[in-house]
Amino acid sequence: MASVIVRGLDESVKSRIAEQAKEHGRSMEAEIRHILTRAAHRPHIGIALMRAAQAAGGADDLETPDRTDTARAADFE
Repeated sequence: MASVIVRGLDESVKSRIAEQAKEHGRSMEAEIRHILTRAAHRPHIGIALMRAAQAAGGADDLETPDRTDTARAADFE
């Protein structure tokens, strides 16, 4: 497993994560792991919107393209 160090985190964010961890019966580390894992597995927004439109009706003829790309961090350099 990989390790990540986060510097410069606002104290209010840390406090809120600690509160969430307590509410969920997890350690802070486990809570952060849960938050990051959930965020990394969110669906592609375009696909999610198309599926919502299909569920609402009227978009049945739209094709769902295969998603072959992977999420990556933005490079601002």
